[in-house]
Amino acid sequence: MLIDHRTYRIKPGAMQAHLDIYEQYGFAVQTRHLGKPVAYMFTESGELNTIVHVWAYDNAGDREQKRAAMAADPEWQTYLKKNREAGYLEHQVTKLMIPAKFAPIIR
Repeated sequence: MLIDHRTYRIKPGAMQAHLDIYEQYGFAVQTRHLGKPVAYMFTESGELNTIVHVWAYDNAGDREQKRAAMAADPEWQTYLKKNREAGYLEHQVTKLMIPAKFAPIIR
């Protein structure tokens, strides 16, 4: 299994607006291609204005195939355009991770 762990920093005061754009334009198309996320969360304390979402794939090939199909979807392109135009995203970090054998991810 391959885990795609993503962390996004959103401009202060823009969290709800950013989430609204994703909910309206991104969530349905993304889950249609990738399946449900393992987690999709935003900070309540600590490093504020942060979103973390986690996606599970069978392997690197599965991830590549699913993300390519999503990237080719016009609905996903609409979401990306809305997200860019809003300008709420400040920083992104993507980590591909492998679960330890003693703590597997349950899907």
